[in-house]
Amino acid sequence: MNQTQVDPITLQVINGALKTIAEEMGHILYRMSFSSIIRESQDLGAGLFDTNFQTICESESTPMHIGSIPAYLRGIEQTLQGGEWHEGDVVIHNHPYYGSSHSPDLAVIIPVFYQGELVGFSGNTAHHIDIGAATPGLIIDVGDVYAEGMLLAGIKLYEKGVRNEALAQMITQNSRASTQLLRDIDAQVASAQLGVKRFKELLDRYGKDTTFAAVDQLIDYSESILRQKIREVPNGEYRAEGFLDDDGRNREERLPVVVTVKVEDDSITVDLTGSAPQTPTAYNVPFEGSCKVAAYAAFRKLLLDTHTMDVPVPSNEGSFRPIKVVAPKGSIFNPVFPAAAEARFTQCNRMIDLIIKALAPVMPERVIAGSSASISFASYSGVKEDGDYWVFLEVNEGAYGGRPHSDGPDCIDNLMANTRNNPIEDLGMHLPMICDRYELRDDVMPGAGKYRGGIGVVKAQRVLTPGFITHESERHFDVPWGVFGGTDGAVGKTEIYNQAEPERVTQMHSKFSGHATQAGDVMAYYSPCGGGYGNPLERPAEQVREDVLDDFCTREHAFEVYGVVLNEALELDMMATLDRRELLARAG
Repeated sequence: MNQTQVDPITLQVINGALKTIAEEMGHILYRMSFSSIIRESQDLGAGLFDTNFQTICESESTPMHIGSIPAYLRGIEQTLQGGEWHEGDVVIHNHPYYGSSHSPDLAVIIPVFYQGELVGFSGNTAHHIDIGAATPGLIIDVGDVYAEGMLLAGIKLYEKGVRNEALAQMITQNSRASTQLLRDIDAQVASAQLGVKRFKELLDRYGKDTTFAAVDQLIDYSESILRQKIREVPNGEYRAEGFLDDDGRNREERLPVVVTVKVEDDSITVDLTGSAPQTPTAYNVPFEGSCKVAAYAAFRKLLLDTHTMDVPVPSNEGSFRPIKVVAPKGSIFNPVFPAAAEARFTQCNRMIDLIIKALAPVMPERVIAGSSASISFASYSGVKEDGDYWVFLEVNEGAYGGRPHSDGPDCIDNLMANTRNNPIEDLGMHLPMICDRYELRDDVMPGAGKYRGGIGVVKAQRVLTPGFITHESERHFDVPWGVFGGTDGAVGKTEIYNQAEPERVTQMHSKFSGHATQAGDVMAYYSPCGGGYGNPLERPAEQVREDVLDDFCTREHAFEVYGVVLNEALELDMMATLDRRELLARAG
């Protein structure tokens, strides 16, 4: 171990430089990419790593990627083409049983050699729109991992600086969107190359010993702060349960998710024992690249949130060390090869939601009520007149639960998701699709509380050519939970109809694969609404009136749940409200 001690000022300068390198890598990646899932939604992660595969720094892009690349590196160590790293090598890797978060998330890794010595790695991950799976863009109802598309394990796209043209040609011939795929991979290469360049510049400026001494101190600092925060949580075991709608094939079989959080002094174990067995579809979670990463994300949110910290804690290996994850082999969170595992995100988000629920009794000022805790990941595709495929991946927003001091944010990705929406102007410019509706839900009420739950989105997308839709979402049955007297939120729903006959609506399951569409077909997605935080009768009556005026709440709901009496002109009757609230309090 490096014994050099770096002075505080130099330490902070190096910390700032590392953060900047990671952020610049992320910016290069999304600004150079061609597919909207990377260019607009920023479904990516980038950073630097040492030779022990520890995270040195990572971009603050999407929580689902933070902490995943070390698992890729461990997988590459087992599968590396030729077994050795050389200057100029570029490895591409996406195998879910060798550390990948899931197969569409391709990693590009470049070794960092300094003065002839391997000192670390520069790498990134990004979600690609099509890697040749059985259905365009996304895959759910398949029998094994081989049906998910191209599996690349430790393969060198460049070897000693020479591009592997055969591999590039193979990729071209096995993707419905090969041009975008190859250009996005090139953007990943450019991002990783920039990381190498910037890291070498840092080493030139401060020297190897000082730089890596600073890295060790920063990692130890992040670990020590997280352990300090864990000590504030009472020791004990805290449990919460929920369920997932189905596995994408067996529609009547609900899938339990059981989370037990074990707090012991300055460490935490997340135990998923009791959760559903692995499924016969792709609705499983790669343990190393996704399941463990979800637990890391949960506790960064709960204990290291930048809003609650005087000084931001660096995103590095130290923030992962105090967290252990247990998931029985053969369960939905730790499947056995060759089970498919592409559709893994909603399970991770529900795990985080249940970690929060489990800890609510002992962390009332840090937790929130139940969020939508899902993800709407939709793949739209079709064939153009010239015979080429078009493929579009879209992430739709959800809603947070009510918070200790404010309402849950409306129409936003939540928990482990942080992707941006795709502008509808971009959609119309590049694809044969039209967005018919994009607004807050008005068909249900969010969870009521002193602080209400967030309102979900409704988005209706119309396709202009025949093709296919695959959709991965959740929570058509298990309602987002209210907390500390708040009421539950509302479940989601998905509908498909044709513009020519809008009255003929087909209610869809939360997830489905390869649904054949005709020109003019519309998929309307309604995301779940968050649960409420605190007693609804404690919400200021004037605030409830404002909600009614904003169409966030109906006059009837204000009366029935909040005990707020408004006349037909929506003026507040304070005396009648006090009487109504007293009646509801006695009845409750």
